[in-house]
Amino acid sequence: QVQVVESGGGLVQAGDSLRLSCAASGHTGSRYAMGWFRQAPGKKRTFVTGITYSGGSTNYIDSVKGRFTISRDNAKNTVYLQMNSLKPDDTAVYYCAANSQYRGDYIFTGTSEYDYWGQGTQVTVSS
Repeated sequence: QVQVVESGGGLVQAGDSLRLSCAASGHTGSRYAMGWFRQAPGKKRTFVTGITYSGGSTNYIDSVKGRFTISRDNAKNTVYLQMNSLKPDDTAVYYCAANSQYRGDYIFTGTSEYDYWGQGTQVTVSS
């Protein structure tokens, strides 16, 4: 069983920054391919960014490229999402997800491709 716990959300103004953290715990020493998704009110949960098991590759949706950065600290089994120049359109519940099986270089973007999810953290950006 893998536990995924996000933290770091909050209420900020447009142009501000936030850093989300995601701790994934399971078997000692395990690490996972990870993704960040978000869900705005009345909308589907969609992929934002992901990072491979090794940390060697990342992927971003176009709307966050140059503003968001995903990184991981494998020693802490923690993934971070640094969000800069936040916009009101970034307002959503942000979810961290882990793929516990895949060890390759492909970054999955579908919700069904991740088997463990956190509870979500609210990010609200006011104009």
